[in-house]
Amino acid sequence: MPSRPQLPRPHRHDVLIALCGLLGGALMWALGVSNNHPFFHAPRSLGLIALVVISAAVLLRRSRPLIALGVGTAALGIDVLSGGLSVTFLIYTDLVYAAVMYSGPLAARRIPQLCGLITGLATVVPLAIFGNPVTLLIGPFVALLTLTPAWTGTVVRNHREEAAAARLEAERVALLAELDRREAVASERSRMARELHDMVANHLSAIAIHSSAALSLKDPAATDEALGVIRENSVRGLTEMRRLIGLLRDPGDTSEPAATSTLDALDTLLEQARTNARPGGQDIVLCDERPDGAAPLPAPVELAAYRIVQESLTNALKHAAPGRVDVTLAHRADGPLEVSVISPYGDREGPRAPGSGTGLIGMRERVSLLGGTLDAGPVTGPRGTVWRVRAALPRGDESAQSVP
Repeated sequence: MPSRPQLPRPHRHDVLIALCGLLGGALMWALGVSNNHPFFHAPRSLGLIALVVISAAVLLRRSRPLIALGVGTAALGIDVLSGGLSVTFLIYTDLVYAAVMYSGPLAARRIPQLCGLITGLATVVPLAIFGNPVTLLIGPFVALLTLTPAWTGTVVRNHREEAAAARLEAERVALLAELDRREAVASERSRMARELHDMVANHLSAIAIHSSAALSLKDPAATDEALGVIRENSVRGLTEMRRLIGLLRDPGDTSEPAATSTLDALDTLLEQARTNARPGGQDIVLCDERPDGAAPLPAPVELAAYRIVQESLTNALKHAAPGRVDVTLAHRADGPLEVSVISPYGDREGPRAPGSGTGLIGMRERVSLLGGTLDAGPVTGPRGTVWRVRAALPRGDESAQSVP
């Protein structure tokens, strides 16, 4: 059998209001205190019945406010016929207030309008019927009974809705701030990972290659040369690590701990790469096709180009077959800066340094931040199959607009 619907449990405050109203009204009724004489010789017991009914309606003031108001209106009419108890009138004003507070938006707007209409009719109609100016007092009494609690409920409801809207807005702002914070943290972690990789990976790769060579070769001279390269790269790597750690430990220091890498330092980078290369390995050649007297490039573009060349050379030293490595820089008028690094592609003998693939990811992130393009992979050309890294970096206003 389907279960019968049950009325919601009344709020404990509503139960307390109903009990206080019932007991207070019963005491006034027992003492014979009433507002007027009964109309049409109605029995006084109707006042007690009306009191019980309207007190029971209070239990529904939150869960079923419109039903409670309808029941209370009928009980108020019965109470008026029996002479009227002040407690019944007071309870009715609370039912009007609750109907505006806890009903739906439409009813909350219509009830004050209806109360205003009833107040106007209560002012005009008795005066028109009886022609006695004293009947004008009925209008203010009805206003106190209906319009005043309705307006009070409207004001309180509007304040509560505004407070709820303010809380939601505060929660939304806090959520957006938290999302921005997380995004900033993720972006900073990604930037730190790129910088750490670009600063240290080159030195560690050279150390790995030459240490493996020193272990596999039995030539004392080759071993001494490899140990020298290992020491040089370990010292440089430690210096870069100290610089990065010092920057992380002192976030309040806004000054740069060292000059930002630019394309003017490419010669030093290439010379270092030639030193780190194995004997008989890669021959690194720079071809700078940029026109003389060209406008200086923005610092982010030069840093990205420098890091792309650095990472490409590191990958060539780790993985490329013996042969020539071409590094090319070029740009046309109003065009992007083009960076190209071409290295031999194929298997090679001897030890290899392990790779993680994060170098290509870092290059793509740098190029993406500038709104450029990056292609990396094997291609077939006049020299056979080679590994080519080619990046196009917008410069000037072009890059400034694309950086987030």
